[in-house]
Amino acid sequence: MRKVLFYLVLCFLMVCTCRPSESFFSAKLHIPVVPILSYKPTNKVARLDIVNADADPYKIKSIDVLLKGSHNLNDITKIEVYYNGSVIGANTPGPGKNKRNIPVVLNSLYQTDSLSLDIHLTLKDTIELANKIFIEKIKIKTTKGIIVATPQKQVALRVGIALRQQMQDGVHTSRIPGLTTTKKGTLIALYDARRENAADLQGDIDICINRSTDGGRTWSGIQTVLDMGSWGGLPERYNGVSDGCILADTNTGTLYVVGLWMHGVLDPENGKWVENLNKNSTIWNHQWKSFGSQPGFGVKQSSQFLISKSQDDGLTWSEPMNITQQVKPKHWWLMAPAPGHGITLKDGTLVFPAEGRTETGLQISTIIYSKDGGNTWFSGNPAYTNTNECMAIQLSDGSIMLNMRERSNRGRIERNGRAVAITHDLGTTWIEHPTSRNALIEPACMASLHKHSYVDKKGHAQELVFFFNPNSKISRDNFTLKCSLDDAQTWPVVYWTLIDQNKGYGYSCITSIDNETIGILYEGSGADIVFLTVKVDEILNQL
Repeated sequence: MRKVLFYLVLCFLMVCTCRPSESFFSAKLHIPVVPILSYKPTNKVARLDIVNADADPYKIKSIDVLLKGSHNLNDITKIEVYYNGSVIGANTPGPGKNKRNIPVVLNSLYQTDSLSLDIHLTLKDTIELANKIFIEKIKIKTTKGIIVATPQKQVALRVGIALRQQMQDGVHTSRIPGLTTTKKGTLIALYDARRENAADLQGDIDICINRSTDGGRTWSGIQTVLDMGSWGGLPERYNGVSDGCILADTNTGTLYVVGLWMHGVLDPENGKWVENLNKNSTIWNHQWKSFGSQPGFGVKQSSQFLISKSQDDGLTWSEPMNITQQVKPKHWWLMAPAPGHGITLKDGTLVFPAEGRTETGLQISTIIYSKDGGNTWFSGNPAYTNTNECMAIQLSDGSIMLNMRERSNRGRIERNGRAVAITHDLGTTWIEHPTSRNALIEPACMASLHKHSYVDKKGHAQELVFFFNPNSKISRDNFTLKCSLDDAQTWPVVYWTLIDQNKGYGYSCITSIDNETIGILYEGSGADIVFLTVKVDEILNQL
């Protein structure tokens, strides 16, 4: 009997030693909703807060990170633990299945009553885009015993691709994404290559693309589409092309890219073209500021509307054609592409979203269109005022819906909502939609809109509308994909999916990769431009 009591007491003491009282020693695990990106050296995926209430020194021997993957975890090449911005331990795991425990040896001595450790993951370059990674728990082994930290709720960490990062290919910053799927199924990712700095026009900016022929798993190198070089004898920093938009003609397969070109700069004080500019000049102006673009058609009066096309699936592109006189009213200050992608209507009409400034400088949103296969282009009337960046879809009744950035939403909490209008006559007249200014909030930022034709596993066809933007009234964070099942009449919360809770520049574009998959290209928290995918049935099965 004494032996039994002795062993019971011994076991109790061992448990007490291995499992310290949480009143003296505890840990909390914080996991943000952010994608884990390939082509990045490291991704912060969690923060571990440890509290040592009695303040006695202790050593963390190791931590064990228990991971689970929806597909497999072989995409993970390294796990690291950071303290105060420095790596204090790492492990490079070997091949495994869809669940594994990864130990990281630390042997670090601490004398503080609290500390935070960051958990980082690195992925291989070519990943399974449908995969999600879950951190189930973290076991901390210390000289005071063992404590286990679990997340308050399970967070699915999507994987994605850091398609464009700062200083990649010698480009300082990549911005303003556009994305489309060609008739052959190729993905074309479009963006500004801002070569010297992150600023908007005027600057050394070209419109470039990357192509993917395998659904976004791998991408070609950078390819320039619109670049005016040193046209007119001015340096490239005074011949910038920006704010691109891409359109795939679903009937012919022809691709079109439009962009806005600024030649030189107009004096912000009086609107006159500045003479004698050179590579050392510092004067700057922007098409949306003061006198940045003026009435008229000339390159020394107004920013220019350029278009290029490809007839070989984006492998080569034509020399830019200037269509300013086709689409810009002469008395307007500006007509410009709206970023994102254009659409092909059911009757073959090609439509680009557009934005501009009227004869008074007032900012507006509209469309431009071509009914002859891109040979000639026409512009619609303003759909709304005090708006600019916009995207278009064709609704089931054949009308065009334009979803617009409403500039007065900046800082507005009450009555915050994107402007929405529809046209039945290619922009000659517009009607405000019932959801306008009340359904989709924004921090005054570009957003993307996309129509997806879906056939479920039972063969039932369904038209879905997807919307993506920073789901916030005050800041560009909480990037959320929303889905409407009724032609954008309603946006039920049950069909919302948070993609990235942290901050980024916020511009985006959506495309249909195939029947089951939506592709998103956006300016996220983890890279200049992020690419990832979402399965349609994941959205629809959230009920």
